[in-house]
Amino acid sequence: MVFAKDEGSEFDAPIDVVWRYIFDGEKHDSAHKTTRNPTFEKVSEITILYGSERHLRGEWAPDRLRISMFPPVAVVTEWMEGGLAGSKLTYGHSPHGSKTCIDVYGEFTSKSLPPEEVEAAAREFLDNEFRDDAPAVRAYAAKPK
Repeated sequence: MVFAKDEGSEFDAPIDVVWRYIFDGEKHDSAHKTTRNPTFEKVSEITILYGSERHLRGEWAPDRLRISMFPPVAVVTEWMEGGLAGSKLTYGHSPHGSKTCIDVYGEFTSKSLPPEEVEAAAREFLDNEFRDDAPAVRAYAAKPK
């Protein structure tokens, strides 16, 4: 198990715009180049089960996540199946003027990756998520409501 944190990243949009983007399902999901063939199952007002194929460590494989959203503060994600099954992380959001600060904390594990690769896979995942979301949030903020 590896604890990973990524603190101090910022989206170039106010927090309300970031949350509209998060809840814009397909638009948000299509920004991510490391997932394909998504499925969404609403579990409750705050929780979905998200299935996809995820590109992780050079391979595409199925995964399934439970994602709970607590606007405007946090998103909590738990991997139910896939290369990072058992991993858990939180994305904390806070307003920072006209921007939104995002801090991510997670405990990553894997039954399919060697222990020495788990930290690299966690960092790769976090880097890819921000790399895809940052320009998408900026573009989303530039569009009229």
